[in-house]
Amino acid sequence: MARRYDGRTTTFSPEGRLYQVEYAMEAISHAGTSLGILSKDGIVLAAEKKIISKLLDSDKKAEKMYKLDGHIACSVAGITADANILIQYARLAAQRYHFQYQEPIPVENLVKMLCDTKQGYTQFGGQRPFGVSLLYAGWDPYFGFQLYHSDPSGNYGGWKATAIGANFQGAQSILKQDWRDDLTIQEASLLAIKVMSKTMDSTSLSPEKLEFAVIKKEGDQVIYTVLDEKDVEKLLKEADIKISQEEQEGN
Repeated sequence: MARRYDGRTTTFSPEGRLYQVEYAMEAISHAGTSLGILSKDGIVLAAEKKIISKLLDSDKKAEKMYKLDGHIACSVAGITADANILIQYARLAAQRYHFQYQEPIPVENLVKMLCDTKQGYTQFGGQRPFGVSLLYAGWDPYFGFQLYHSDPSGNYGGWKATAIGANFQGAQSILKQDWRDDLTIQEASLLAIKVMSKTMDSTSLSPEKLEFAVIKKEGDQVIYTVLDEKDVEKLLKEADIKISQEEQEGN
């Protein structure tokens, strides 16, 4: 039945489904895992690196983490080329807003602008949906720290912790069980490592396989930091100690 209705983005099936949008979401479910965790003093973004090579200059190129504005960043899962188009649009939209109103764009406003663009690609013929999901993390004076997720349909929602990509259901199950309102950035980072260790296909985690970014506030400044491999390695060691302690207490 799907064969008759999946050739065009704008054609509904008799069940009211847009198969091209569902195919885009399926492509994302096979991409590397990305997750975001909201804490009381910031936001942690973590992602699985799929391109691993000792010849790759990882300091020059982030595979999954992108800065959209001084107070907003995102993590992606899916087709990176599609993500680049949306990221460029988001950066331009943020600067246009700042030029027009002389203040940084509120986080949800930027998310909504991107989602309106993504939804347009499901409404008009001759184009396909963007095969990428994004996690947006940012701070503004209206709602403080915020974490949003959007998918290829243009739908978005606010989250306290969520995951996209491969094994996202298992990741969300762990986050639902372990997330707390009083998490610090450090505790959120260790929780992110715990989730990645349970959901990634690799038998062991290493700094080369992970990307971490943190958004926090220092005074009046919002600081966005991508952790280097040394910082990630330090987190992995702390996470190993914590997991071993939890196992001993469980026994």
